[in-house]
Amino acid sequence: MLNHHPSIEMLTDYAAGSLALSHSLCIAAHLEHCPECQQQVQKLEILGAHFFDQVPQESSRLDKLKDTFFERLEKQPTIQKNTPLADHAENSTLWDKYKVPYSLRQFITKSYDELTWMRLSPSFKIAILHNEEGGPQVSLTRVKAGAHMPTHTHTGDEITLVLEGAFSDEQGVYRRGDFINRDASHKHKPIVTKDAECICLTVLDAPIEFTGWFARLFNPILRRYHPHSP
Repeated sequence: MLNHHPSIEMLTDYAAGSLALSHSLCIAAHLEHCPECQQQVQKLEILGAHFFDQVPQESSRLDKLKDTFFERLEKQPTIQKNTPLADHAENSTLWDKYKVPYSLRQFITKSYDELTWMRLSPSFKIAILHNEEGGPQVSLTRVKAGAHMPTHTHTGDEITLVLEGAFSDEQGVYRRGDFINRDASHKHKPIVTKDAECICLTVLDAPIEFTGWFARLFNPILRRYHPHSP
């Protein structure tokens, strides 16, 4: 069972098609693992279709409609029919031992190993999937079993989706499918569990900043490759 999910506001924007592409990728990958959020999105799409023809002209009525929308969302019955989870690739010879989410296959045609990985330490490497000019960066991080990422802070918002393995930090344990949203106030030191390597999908509005005396040497490299950096 997953313990970390997107906020209802993010799911609402996703269902409405108004969420940024980079953030939508993370939610789409999360939905492949999470029946609970699948049901939420289905209910949001049903309610959104119902309210589409009732959009008022006055802002005061719009606020009232918004309150009514979320009240009805909580009263919506559970939808039993779920979309299939991420097990479609099980019999495919095109994919490696990991099940690459369908939402990422526009960037990963065969396996994670085909990507160009930039090694930042013996146990930690990243692969950039997409840079939006002046905006967020979509990338993968890959950390060996039992290793840890250097302590770092965020200079902007960060979304992390665990694709394989698990890791922990000062605030909890995160496993396959968990969706974690951090802002610039967070400082943490993720540690990967000892049973398997950890691969995560990350969306960074701005580069992270390593704080350790040695790891700081990599900060200029991360800034260089991030589209938000001047």
